[in-house]
Amino acid sequence: MSDYDGSYRGVRVAVLGASGFIGRWVARKLYAAGACTYLVVRDAAGAVRSGISGELVEADLSDTAAVREIYTRIRPAITFNLVGYGIDPGERDEAISYRVNAALPKDICEAAAGWKDSTWAGQHIVHAGSALEYGEIGGDLREDGGARPTTVYGKSKLQGTQAIAEHCAALGLRGLTARLFTVYGPGEHADRLLPSMIQASRTGEPLNLTAGTQKRDFTYVEDVADGLLRLGLAEGVEPGAVVNLATGELVSVRVFIEEAAAVLKVPSVNLRFGALPTRLEEMQHDQISIHRLRSMLGWMPRTLIKDGIRLTAAPR
Repeated sequence: MSDYDGSYRGVRVAVLGASGFIGRWVARKLYAAGACTYLVVRDAAGAVRSGISGELVEADLSDTAAVREIYTRIRPAITFNLVGYGIDPGERDEAISYRVNAALPKDICEAAAGWKDSTWAGQHIVHAGSALEYGEIGGDLREDGGARPTTVYGKSKLQGTQAIAEHCAALGLRGLTARLFTVYGPGEHADRLLPSMIQASRTGEPLNLTAGTQKRDFTYVEDVADGLLRLGLAEGVEPGAVVNLATGELVSVRVFIEEAAAVLKVPSVNLRFGALPTRLEEMQHDQISIHRLRSMLGWMPRTLIKDGIRLTAAPR
């Protein structure tokens, strides 16, 4: 389904946060699939530099009136909400976290409810959630297994997920939340793990690392974007459903680093495991269930870690 069976061709689609890491990939895939793509961003100049195609819409999405104005103007059949606050180390304002992560999804639902396209059979809203919503819940991470977040980011994102469920049901919208886990690939922030390793491979300098014992579900960003578009076409889904979008395979951070080092030819002596402490907010979780994803789509992410690393490091 490389072009999603033409289902997006000519469809008015809003991508909120289109200049972000995942948002850029979603925007590119939608544009390639022939959608009328509206790229809602905070900084239009930065979006131009990121090389995405579509109609740019610059807006402050923390302003409820601005959200309503956007929907009145572009009337999208479907919205992909990739906006989030709190992932970057410098984003620590608690009030902004709750405004962007918790309140914005409600505003999106209320604005989208006025522009439902009767010819569109897919979802009206696909909202990006976070693994940190699960928090301290152990065992097999199932979408119906509860959540106990411990961080401001996780708590505010969980409120956003709950807002999608509540308001989609109340307003007659088809909407879902895709919970994302450890997404990596081209376009990541420079201070994240893989970009740091790529930089170390170029400079030859040692890299200070944690012990790397924590396990993660590493999912290549293009697979995530593909999954989000597929979920946008899903039919017969309960309003507000939550879907884990991941590989279902846990790998320790150390194994990921060692695979990256082999691909990037970083000498093992340059990997200083244990030189950095593990952050207190680092999530420790068990296996992630992707049964719901597979049953809904008959699909799952397929890119192997070594291939994703190679694609990320390739010259562009």
